[in-house]
Amino acid sequence: MTVAREAGAPPTSLPRPTGGSARPGRGGRRGPVGSGAWPYLLVAPALLGMLYLLAYPLVRTVLISLQDFQLRQLIQGDARFVGLRNYETLLTDAHFWQVVRRTFLFMAVNVTLIMLLATLVALVIERLGRVGRVTVLSALVLTWAMPVIAATTVFQWLFHSEFGIVNWALQQLGFTSFDRYPWFAHGPAAFVILVALIVWQSVPFAAITLYSALVTVPTELYESARIDGASARRIFRAITFPMIRPIFMLVFSLEVIWTFKAFVQIWVMTNGGPGDATTILPVYAVQTALSSQRYDLGSAASMVTVLMLAGVLVFYFRQMFRQEGEAL
Repeated sequence: MTVAREAGAPPTSLPRPTGGSARPGRGGRRGPVGSGAWPYLLVAPALLGMLYLLAYPLVRTVLISLQDFQLRQLIQGDARFVGLRNYETLLTDAHFWQVVRRTFLFMAVNVTLIMLLATLVALVIERLGRVGRVTVLSALVLTWAMPVIAATTVFQWLFHSEFGIVNWALQQLGFTSFDRYPWFAHGPAAFVILVALIVWQSVPFAAITLYSALVTVPTELYESARIDGASARRIFRAITFPMIRPIFMLVFSLEVIWTFKAFVQIWVMTNGGPGDATTILPVYAVQTALSSQRYDLGSAASMVTVLMLAGVLVFYFRQMFRQEGEAL
C-alpha cells in the first residue's frame, strides 16, 4: 500500500507493531546473559588439563627445591622447608658451574650448525626442480619423523667399536688406528657424536620452515637486484634475509630451547659419560635426583636451568628488537 502526503506536510510516522518478536539484527536484542560463558566452558577442560600437566609440575618442583627432600622424605612425606639452602649449595659447587659451561658450549655449537645447515638446505631446495624438491623434502620429513630413541640407537650402532660401520669405513680408507676404536669411551668423541645426532634430527624442521619463508619472497625483488648487477651474496644480505628474518628468529629461538634442554639422546647414548664429558644441566638434574637421592638439589638444578634458559631468550629478544629499532 502506498501512503501519499501533500507537499510540505510533515512526514507521517507509521505505527510500530505491537505483537511478534523483532528480527535479530545489528541493533537487536542479544542472546541470553549466560550465553557469553559458553565458549569458556568449552575450552575449560583443555585449559584445566594444560594447567595440571604444566603448572602443577612446575609449582611442585619449586616447592621441592625449597625443602629438605631426600629418599626418606619421599617415603614418609615429612619434608621441611629450608628456604634457599639448596640453591646456595648448588651455586657454590664448582662441578655445577662446569656443567653450566658445558651446557652453553653444547647449545652454541648445536644451534650454530643447525641454523647454518638449515639455511643452506633451504636455499638449495628453492633452486631445485620439482622432482628434486619433492625428493629432498620427503627425505627431510622422513628424517624428522624418526623417533628419537630409534635415531639414537642407530647412531650407537654406527659408532659401535666392534660392529660399527664408521670404524669399518675408516679402516677401508687406510686409517688403521680406528680398528675397534671405542668412540663412547672418549669424552670429545662422544660429545661430537651427540652434536652430530642432534643436528641431524633438528635440521629438517628448521630447513622446511625456512624454505616455507623463502617461497614468500617476491621474485620481482630478485629480478630487480639482478638487473642492477647485485651478486648472490648481496641479494641474500639485502633482500632474502631481511624478508625471512622473523621466521629465522623464531626457528633460532626454538632451537635454543630444544638444544638447551636436550636429555633423551644424551641419557640413552652416554648417560652423561664418559665421566662428565656429555653431562649438561638436564642430565645433571636427573643424575643428582636419582643417583644421589637428592630430589631437592635436582629440583633446584631444574629451576636454575629454566631461569637460565629464560634469561638467554630474554637477552636474545632484547638484542633482536634493539637491532630493529623497537623498544622491548
